[in-house]
Amino acid sequence: MSDFDPFDIQGQEQDDAARAARAELLASTEAGDVKWLMADLRGRRMVRRLLEQAGVFRSSFNGEALGTAFREGERNIGLRLLALVTEHAPERLVDVLTGKDQNG
Repeated sequence: MSDFDPFDIQGQEQDDAARAARAELLASTEAGDVKWLMADLRGRRMVRRLLEQAGVFRSSFNGEALGTAFREGERNIGLRLLALVTEHAPERLVDVLTGKDQNG
């Protein structure tokens, strides 16, 4: 049985505030992690490799429905990574995409 009381508005507001605080902390941590990763040449190389392996910038279609679906799943993960970099470290995005600062 649940302890939820639909008439306890103050309790619901406190729960909402606690959830919002947790979400804000997670978002802040994620932003810091991405900035840290992109600040280092090794991190940018890793991101570039992952984007290439995920097939972000190529077609997923290979003539077979299941193969295409699998590649789209890989590509989706790459697109999520690209979105994180674009949001939290856009100044480093060009370096990653062009390979400008890649040593080897």
